[in-house]
Amino acid sequence: MRLTRLLLTAVAAGLLGLPAVMDASQPAASAPGVNASASERAGEACRLSFDDVKPGELPRGWKVDATNPKGEPAEWQVVADDHAPGKPNVLSITKIPDSSSGHFNLCWTQAVQLKDGTLEVKIRANTGKKDQGGGLIWRAADAMNYYVARYNPLETNFRLYYVKNGKRVQLAGADDLPIKTGEWFTMKIVVHGEKMEGWLDGKKLLEVTDKTFTGAGGVGFWSKADAASSFDDFVAEPAQAGATAKPASE
Repeated sequence: MRLTRLLLTAVAAGLLGLPAVMDASQPAASAPGVNASASERAGEACRLSFDDVKPGELPRGWKVDATNPKGEPAEWQVVADDHAPGKPNVLSITKIPDSSSGHFNLCWTQAVQLKDGTLEVKIRANTGKKDQGGGLIWRAADAMNYYVARYNPLETNFRLYYVKNGKRVQLAGADDLPIKTGEWFTMKIVVHGEKMEGWLDGKKLLEVTDKTFTGAGGVGFWSKADAASSFDDFVAEPAQAGATAKPASE
């Protein structure tokens, strides 16, 4: 009888075009693409390789947005990339109509809510005259309020900020870093309460405490002005209740 009910639920969801609801007593399946039910469930890890997304589209539940826009938002889409860390696809900024200096390009989701935990992604700075590179956002309430960490190969620095009502305030930074334009690097953010750590390629470079945003919020990707970048192999792993978020490796 239990199996019959599950099959009927799955069939009904498919006919109506709705996501099937997983039985809470069953473990969530792990999958690299966006179609894993675990990717959309609060408190569970989201893993995106972008390989299950059709080129020209966005992952399900993600949206393009902007902080302080003065024109049209940037174009973000999944594209095939022969140099992707995990072939064949990456998520890339392919066009930036508004390259004003105070304009921040966002692609993010509220389907994944993270308060404490770990974010990780591979990033490549492709082009940009004013700015290059990009990074991660977390605890995002909307396009004007969130934390962000970014690396800029033009300035060879790694920075962590909060953005409140569209105004960006620096909290921590590291300088004279060797990652160049066109090189893939891994950024990791570890958050627990007011404490935040920023990692690049396995090295902890930033550590700060701040209480501007204390609740759970959305997560996603960020760039500034004319910085066009690519992103791959994204992981958002919320900390378990009562557990301290810790780096995966020292």
